[in-house]
Amino acid sequence: MDLVLILQLLTLWPVCHADITPTVPLASYPKPWLGAQPAAIVTPGVNVTLRCRAPQPAWRFALFKSGEMAPVLYRDVSAELAEFFLEEVTPAQGGSYCCCYRRLSWGPGIWSHPSDALELLVTDELPRPSLVALPGPVVAPWANVSLRCAGRVRGMSFALYRVGVAAPLQYRDSAQPWADFPLLGARAPGTYSCYYHTPSAPYVLSQRSEPLVISWDDSGSSDYTQGNLVRLGLAGLVLISLGTLVVFDWRSQIRAPGRVWA
Repeated sequence: MDLVLILQLLTLWPVCHADITPTVPLASYPKPWLGAQPAAIVTPGVNVTLRCRAPQPAWRFALFKSGEMAPVLYRDVSAELAEFFLEEVTPAQGGSYCCCYRRLSWGPGIWSHPSDALELLVTDELPRPSLVALPGPVVAPWANVSLRCAGRVRGMSFALYRVGVAAPLQYRDSAQPWADFPLLGARAPGTYSCYYHTPSAPYVLSQRSEPLVISWDDSGSSDYTQGNLVRLGLAGLVLISLGTLVVFDWRSQIRAPGRVWA
């Protein structure tokens, strides 16, 4: 019986791990969903449960891993959910997994379409992120800037730090492998770094990004100062002109004929 099962599952292997479309309609054998508890990114030594959930009651479930020719595990359950236990996982157990199921009413060797791939990452440290400024690291005092912290994994929590400040400036949870941190231009100059981590325990942290220096646009500041000087100069000329007119008018009144002074 076990030999027959293995042969049947081996026939299923190309369906889960190759670009081969099954000949059966998708509506007749809908794919299951595969998830990981406590998380899809864990540290070595943690117990991980991979849960394969079928859209209808099933009889048998099979778990596959990319790169291996035989199923990793299988479960015989009369339910919609099967759990595959991975105890004290090692980095070697990380990889891409998928699962399939079958029902008693289906013909011999017929399995469901495979679930979407689940990437299980077993590591002590996530890859270092990058930190860039948008639109650039040189900003005018009246302009805003956005700092983008980019990692390699989706669904992470990101934190932005500024040199000289112990606590994070901002936190962001993102479904994308990056997060944007907006800053006011007037307060932006400084040196920044960021990191990211898994949002659920056990936490796996990345290294800090390389430092990013944000500075003011000196040319813009010079232009701003020059503009102020021009405006002050014009105002001075107006005041001088008004003063000249007042003096001229005063002298004209003194020289006017018939003027009597006490």
